[in-house]
Amino acid sequence: MRKIKLQVQISVDGCIAGPNNEMDWVVWNEDDKYNEYVKKIHEPVDTILLGRKMIDGFISHWSDVMNKPDDPWNDIAKKLIETPKIVFTKTLSKSDWINTEIVTGDLKTEITKLKSQKNGGRGGDIIVYGGASFDSSLIKEKLIDEYYLFVNPVALGKGKNIFKDLVEVEQFTFIESVVFDSGRVLLHYEVKNNQK
Repeated sequence: MRKIKLQVQISVDGCIAGPNNEMDWVVWNEDDKYNEYVKKIHEPVDTILLGRKMIDGFISHWSDVMNKPDDPWNDIAKKLIETPKIVFTKTLSKSDWINTEIVTGDLKTEITKLKSQKNGGRGGDIIVYGGASFDSSLIKEKLIDEYYLFVNPVALGKGKNIFKDLVEVEQFTFIESVVFDSGRVLLHYEVKNNQK
């Protein structure tokens, strides 16, 4: 069974964006250790999941980075653009983006199919980049297997919390933590009830 990983930037008080989707609080002064860790997360990934609200900014940002050979994120940008992406949406019927498929069916049904897929070149891990409402929907349906929470040294007071729709306690198994020079801390967890 394929794993679904959620990788997010998050504040100390659990927000992944400000109340108006602000992301200016994220600590972006990366270091080599951070870059290498992100690359490691992506090694087994062959599919990216995105919600409709995330796709425009995601594709345009990483396409721009990919076209800058001297950018330290150039190689990861190339992987993100070349990796097949699936966008869950109720408002679109076709994709205008490279390597991007549109899915309009029931979230739980479609994700369950994806997780059991081993043919057609897919069978590696699946990574989720959101946005907030899409992440919340996946969490509520218990579709996430692993969390990579990059905790930034900031509290927002109010903002978008991806765990707000949980209807019962979700328990995790701690895998590792990594401290980066920027003050950001990676917390890696597996969901207990999803472990085999």
